[in-house]
Amino acid sequence: MTTTVRQQLDGSVTRVASSDRYKWVALSCTTLGVLMATIDGSIVLIALPDIFRGIKLDPLTPGNSFYLLWMILGFLVVTSVLVVSLGRLGDIYGRVRTYNFGFAVFTFFSLLLSITWMTGPAAGTWLVVMRLFQGVGAAMLFANSPAILTDAFPVNQRGLAMGINQAAALGGSFIGLVLGGVLAPINWRLVFLVSVPIGLFATVWGYLKLEELGERHKAKIDWAGNVTFAVGLILVMIGITYGIEPHGGHTMGWSSPYVISELVAGVALLAAFLVIETKVAEPMFKPALFKIRAFIAGVFASFLGALGRGGLMFMLIIWLQGIWLPLHGYSFSQTPLYAGLYILPLTAGFFIAGPVCGVLSDRFGSRGFATGGMLGTALCFFLLELLPVDFSYPWFAAILLLAGLCSGCFVAPNRAAVMNSLPAADRGAGAGMNTTFQNSAQVLSIGIFFSLIIVGLSGTLPESLFHGLTAQGVPSAVANRVAHLPPVSTLFAAFLGYNPVQHLVGTGVLHQVSAAQRATLVGHGFFPSLISTPFRSGLHAAFDFSVAACLIAAAASWTRGSRYIHIEGLDTETEVVVRQAHPDSTTNGDGKASELAPALAEEAQGP
Repeated sequence: MTTTVRQQLDGSVTRVASSDRYKWVALSCTTLGVLMATIDGSIVLIALPDIFRGIKLDPLTPGNSFYLLWMILGFLVVTSVLVVSLGRLGDIYGRVRTYNFGFAVFTFFSLLLSITWMTGPAAGTWLVVMRLFQGVGAAMLFANSPAILTDAFPVNQRGLAMGINQAAALGGSFIGLVLGGVLAPINWRLVFLVSVPIGLFATVWGYLKLEELGERHKAKIDWAGNVTFAVGLILVMIGITYGIEPHGGHTMGWSSPYVISELVAGVALLAAFLVIETKVAEPMFKPALFKIRAFIAGVFASFLGALGRGGLMFMLIIWLQGIWLPLHGYSFSQTPLYAGLYILPLTAGFFIAGPVCGVLSDRFGSRGFATGGMLGTALCFFLLELLPVDFSYPWFAAILLLAGLCSGCFVAPNRAAVMNSLPAADRGAGAGMNTTFQNSAQVLSIGIFFSLIIVGLSGTLPESLFHGLTAQGVPSAVANRVAHLPPVSTLFAAFLGYNPVQHLVGTGVLHQVSAAQRATLVGHGFFPSLISTPFRSGLHAAFDFSVAACLIAAAASWTRGSRYIHIEGLDTETEVVVRQAHPDSTTNGDGKASELAPALAEEAQGP
């Protein structure tokens, strides 16, 4: 397939796909990419118990929490840090070239993850490092797929394209939960190996089918900006990650001098980054993009939305695995798979609303859909607060379905509006900036959610554990030790699908009590009954935070103004014609119009 060129009104030339079918090829290839990356991002969450058992490493013993935290968050940290730089490289050297290379990198390190031959800490280190490099490939995919879609689709279909693409992204996160629960018990290596044949096919297919339609402008790489941004963001995220870990007798590490130093140094470097970006000729973050109201409002709304929703999956999994599923007869070893299944209504809602609202936003604009989606999401968090810890599942499923519908109503229209507002030459960098804010907010959200839950647990859980254990014959010294373990150990045990009491007390102590007492301690109802009240307190605080974040996100979304489409190269007479045909569309006010201008003008003038 070859590309043709179109003469712009200002004399410049833009590449145009040789066939109208190409946009669907681009959509299918980019959707496959984000689906694969997001499945792999969540499949590990459910498979962690089998992975750690396979490499003979207990992640909950002192000193091993590093492996647990970085297997969960390392992938997200890398994509957050690199996605802007890789989007900028796509603008300079070619979005398709960078995207296809991302497929190859992702596939290669997926293969390396599946062939680990070591055990213990050495194997844990290998998996963490390979997982980080896998995140580099994912960052290339995330950074360039929205720009490739924006290049391939006309303005009046970008909402549809973004809706399908984003539905695949969120859907992949939940499909990964189920797939991990199915594959990991068979063999933990399958969790990583499953991506390899898909990645090999997509790499070859993308190389053969994708066309380089985006504008490419040679530019110097902003090394000072890249380094200060990457190191600053890494330090902030490391500080957040270890802030939820215990330190010096405290239940969390926010008072740790190491965490404080990391956060302060990270913020200082990010401040230096902002200064650098105003001084260099070719900045990594283009300050001019922040002057576009539709762009900055959409990015800010995306950040706040992710801040409110980013920790939701973890909270739902802990809620289901640690309390609800055991109370309803599921063994702790079964809970990871069934937690993924019981969260599926959220995915279903997003699959329905994403494409539908994307199409409708093409016709009516994104403002109402995105704002309404955030308001609806805030309502869903409030409704989750009203549920008892041992809820009736139909009500829980209905709220999750509504939350999925509201998320789909926000994400696709908001992403389409952000991409429509960008100049053609900056779509890769702009998409990367949006993804960076979104992924960074997810890491921050996880830190905030866990912190609020831990605060709620630390108030009453120690006393509940001590009295509950001693009532069943556990020696006071052992019960006191377990009761004063950091609450994060209890949370992680539930999150991993371990029986928390059996894991924390130990089989040796359990054999010292009577058979009836032992059956009670490791039974389905003992641990949930102890944790329910303190967990509910922390959960309410987390949901209150989410309601506030989503309401502010709705306000930010509303400030984007009426429908905005960046147009380059139009003279005044043609701009009037375009405005008559598309009265809701606006320009930068600088007289420029996009490569869509001729088509828009022809549409306005008629045959």
